[in-house]
Amino acid sequence: MLAPPLQVIDSFLLNYTIGDVLLLGFVLGAVGILPTRSLKMLGVHTVSIGVLLLLIPASMMAPNAGSLLSSSFAYKLVGLVLLALAPVLYSVGRK
Repeated sequence: MLAPPLQVIDSFLLNYTIGDVLLLGFVLGAVGILPTRSLKMLGVHTVSIGVLLLLIPASMMAPNAGSLLSSSFAYKLVGLVLLALAPVLYSVGRK
């Protein structure tokens, strides 16, 4: 018998953390922004994801079996890199 769809989705998502979801959201958002060719919008998007990665407690980003990064410190470091990169993207953008 087939499992209900929500149980299948839940069992898939248990292997990932909120940090993985934010990184996936960053990549998908950046791909969505690229056709507009707006570096200012990409800078705002980058700073928002960077702030979220820094503000979320490290216990929520403890690595699981399918995590992209090896520790919660690595997610915080990615957040710092995004925060350092965002003002540069915003300042060189024209529209």
